[in-house]
Amino acid sequence: MSGIRAKHVRVAILLSVLAVVVLYALRDVMRRRERADWDRTLDVALVLVTEGSADAAALGDMRSRVPALAARLRDQFARYRPSAPAPFAFTVYGPVPRAVALPDPPGDGLVAAMRHAFALWRFTRDIDGRATVPSRGFDARLYVVVRPPTDRALVEGISEHGGHIGIASSELDGSTVDLALFVAAHELFHILGASDRYAADGSTLFPDGLAEPDLVPQFPQRYAELMARNRPLSATDEARPESLDELWVGAKTASEIGWAVTP
Repeated sequence: MSGIRAKHVRVAILLSVLAVVVLYALRDVMRRRERADWDRTLDVALVLVTEGSADAAALGDMRSRVPALAARLRDQFARYRPSAPAPFAFTVYGPVPRAVALPDPPGDGLVAAMRHAFALWRFTRDIDGRATVPSRGFDARLYVVVRPPTDRALVEGISEHGGHIGIASSELDGSTVDLALFVAAHELFHILGASDRYAADGSTLFPDGLAEPDLVPQFPQRYAELMARNRPLSATDEARPESLDELWVGAKTASEIGWAVTP
């Protein structure tokens, strides 16, 4: 009889754990759907992480420019929903030096996905602990990893498409503060469900990657579509944005994240 009771207890415990997991998953799904309604301002943790010798002045400038990023995104949102509240409220944490390896992009298959999930959890857990980022209360957590400039001049990112966590990686000095925040916003929009609008070689996709595809003449474009990242100067030449004033959220991107109806 005791063996049967023990078995029943184990089953009850397993069912309880399963119920908690299911409830958590349902709550997470509902919260993701709810944030796509844009009836309220989304709270975003923007966590600064340094690699190598950090440019203290540039980091200070970056923190001071976060309100400008919020304002630019608010202006873009107002193009689609003039009477809606501001889309984002950013809370800045850090900077803290990176101590754990950045997770690699997720590979194919269940095992690769599990490895990526563990690496992402390990990275964010370490950063959150040292930067005192709360584990709850944010609609998204965005980690901006900055490093000194090199000849390669790379910007990269890893984000949970439709999830909660994004990692942007960019070089930083006094001339690239707005560019680093532009890359951060790009990854934030991936979290919200937006797709890239550039080709494998990094060049802008035409016409979906153009901020103003109907502009006459079409080049040079006045703005850089957020998910394309660059501002096309001609059919073959383009430049990285130097100012947040160049940031533009095109109609297709707006549709993907729920700002606008599909054009």
